[in-house]
Amino acid sequence: MKELLIVDDHQGIRLLLKEVFNKEGYLVHLAANGAEAIHIAKKEKIDGVLLDMKIPDMSGLEIIKKIKGINSTIPIMMMSGFSEDSLKKNAMDYGATYFFTKPFNIHEIINGVKSVLL
Repeated sequence: MKELLIVDDHQGIRLLLKEVFNKEGYLVHLAANGAEAIHIAKKEKIDGVLLDMKIPDMSGLEIIKKIKGINSTIPIMMMSGFSEDSLKKNAMDYGATYFFTKPFNIHEIINGVKSVLL
């Protein structure tokens, strides 16, 4: 069973995505901030990360950098309410493999995660 870490400061989004990905057969870990995400990434065997770009305690780019420092091969898929090209480019430069713009289509996010976590 693939393990997915979902990092978003909005509880409703975390719970929605957990329910969706549990139904898809993933073991889901949830983090509300960067510190929790890094702790989980160190402790668990995470296969992929679905990460919101704007987190209160640290930026999405900082979180990518720290998680990649723990496991450089882990795929990180970004979510953001901002669709600026520079933001996407920065995320990809830091190692993100996919970028979803909020509000996202749930089927797009499911298919994106599945394609990354084959």
